[in-house]
Amino acid sequence: MTVTDHSRATADAAHTHGLGTPTPDASRADRPTSFDVDAFAVPTGREEEWRFSPLKDIKPMLADQAADGHLEWDVPALPAGVTLTEVSPADARERSVRAPGDRASAVAAAHASGAMALTIAPNTVVDEPIQITVTGRGEDVRGHLLVEAGASSEATVIIERRGTATYSEFVSVDLADNAGLNLVLLQLWDEDAVHAGEVVARLGRDSRLRGSVVTLGGKAVRLNTSAAFAGEGASVDLFGLYFADSGQHQEHQLFVDHAVPRCTSRVTYKGALAGATARTVWIGDVLIRKEAEETDTYELNRNLVLTDGARADSVPNLEIETGEIAGAGHASATGRFDDEQMFYLRSRGISEEEARKLVVRGFFADLIQEIGVPTVEESLMKAIDLELEHVNEELAEEHA
Repeated sequence: MTVTDHSRATADAAHTHGLGTPTPDASRADRPTSFDVDAFAVPTGREEEWRFSPLKDIKPMLADQAADGHLEWDVPALPAGVTLTEVSPADARERSVRAPGDRASAVAAAHASGAMALTIAPNTVVDEPIQITVTGRGEDVRGHLLVEAGASSEATVIIERRGTATYSEFVSVDLADNAGLNLVLLQLWDEDAVHAGEVVARLGRDSRLRGSVVTLGGKAVRLNTSAAFAGEGASVDLFGLYFADSGQHQEHQLFVDHAVPRCTSRVTYKGALAGATARTVWIGDVLIRKEAEETDTYELNRNLVLTDGARADSVPNLEIETGEIAGAGHASATGRFDDEQMFYLRSRGISEEEARKLVVRGFFADLIQEIGVPTVEESLMKAIDLELEHVNEELAEEHA
């Protein structure tokens, strides 16, 4: 049995419109991958994978040329069994789980002068999270990162991006058999940063990946995340949180490739938007191949629009090539913070600003708790409160 469910949903403020359906043969798996930049044409914006993207901002990262900038790495003392080393371009390509899947990441890999490799040795169990901060200083930067979890290892890795840069990157995440990795990527850029990245993961037999992406900063952020199952019994949970205000474009594309039997995937992304020019895009593709019997998968996207003019595009896609599955589904919804909610809270003596804060905090609370690192969870709640302060200030100015 072959079933293709290509759903399209978009919301401009609280309104939902259908966008049509792609051609039946437009499988997410058919897109090319290559370390050769010339394998990818410069996008025009008409391509399916680029049609929502702000190409005017991303354009510098599409040119096949080197960038002289760099990010400053703040790395803690690493525990036994964990290393961070520089590897040559040839080794970086050889150790990546696959080649880049778009031109921006191919340019990043081609001009990164090798890669940084964070390696967790087999049978290493790291109790405390490994938190790395990278800071931009306003330069053009290309990056290639390898995260390698050895067999039967366990670790939490947090990578926080701050400062400003025009940054393209290619990140390879490799989980050996029975490895467990909690990977948290925090985009806390300054308001003028531009970031285009691709994260590709490969999961060995019985491995477990929890991946959390939080995007709060940056003028334009486009992250393309994919996970491919290489061994039976593996599971992946992908969580995402984003909050866009005026002048921000935040885009998250995902692809989960079920190519072997008896694997599980869950995708849960939530976003909030405020401001007349706030824009978010979420695209979730799940492929269950013919060989992937007893697959269990579900993807969910929710968007909360706080002001008029903000726009959220949500595009879930599900391709099923076998009838022998345990379960498969997706859901997508975009809605307004409506007058009834506000009236209910105001009638109980809660100010408009505090009411909005309570609703947004509750909307994001479950995702933040999935990170599993109390200090990070607390700092993210504070960051969200700061975003809401900006929203309340803008609304106050509008009503003045």
